[in-house]
Amino acid sequence: MIGAVIAMDSEAEALLDQMEVEDIRTIYGKTVHIGKAFGKDVMLCVCGVGKVNAAAGACAVLHFGADVVLNFGVAGGLDESTELTEVYLITKAVQYDFDLTQLNGGEVGTLDGEEENFLPLYAPKELDYPRRALGSGDRFNDSAADHDLLIKLGANIRDMEGAAIAQVCKYAGAPCVEVKAISDVYGSGSTTEQYKKNLSRAMLNLKSFMGEIFEALE
Repeated sequence: MIGAVIAMDSEAEALLDQMEVEDIRTIYGKTVHIGKAFGKDVMLCVCGVGKVNAAAGACAVLHFGADVVLNFGVAGGLDESTELTEVYLITKAVQYDFDLTQLNGGEVGTLDGEEENFLPLYAPKELDYPRRALGSGDRFNDSAADHDLLIKLGANIRDMEGAAIAQVCKYAGAPCVEVKAISDVYGSGSTTEQYKKNLSRAMLNLKSFMGEIFEALE
């Protein structure tokens, strides 16, 4: 079964509009819609914004039997390799606001027990979308310091949930697929204004790929 973990209602509509809901359950304070979409069994959890909400949402769908976790939605582009409203497949993710460097000398984002700061994600070969690296943190801003850090780490895209979902899935032994549409690009004006302007267009574009995404998932 596919377990979709989505931050916001405005993003979840891309799947919920095309889903036959058969049951609704609640666990860990998160509501999970259970049913079918594109001929496959699916659960959808609108988890809320931020890494803790995302982790709880991932735990919720895994609790109810998800075999693979799907995270999709809008995200911010960090460099010239990303274009507004375009869709990207995430190959790896890092929590850029997790920092134990002063304690253990590791790279920013390196979790306890990990040797690398980026966690790998499942990238189905059937999804022929451009591949990019994701940085996740509990901040939405135009901070030049955050941008410089993300670029230094090697991230092309930023959001507030993806890396936390990747962490939960790694611990659970479940594959995690993440697909992002770009709502704003750093250096092209206020990210807030760009986000408000482009959210609907970015999600409409991502919605058009939903059938392909589901076809690639077991």
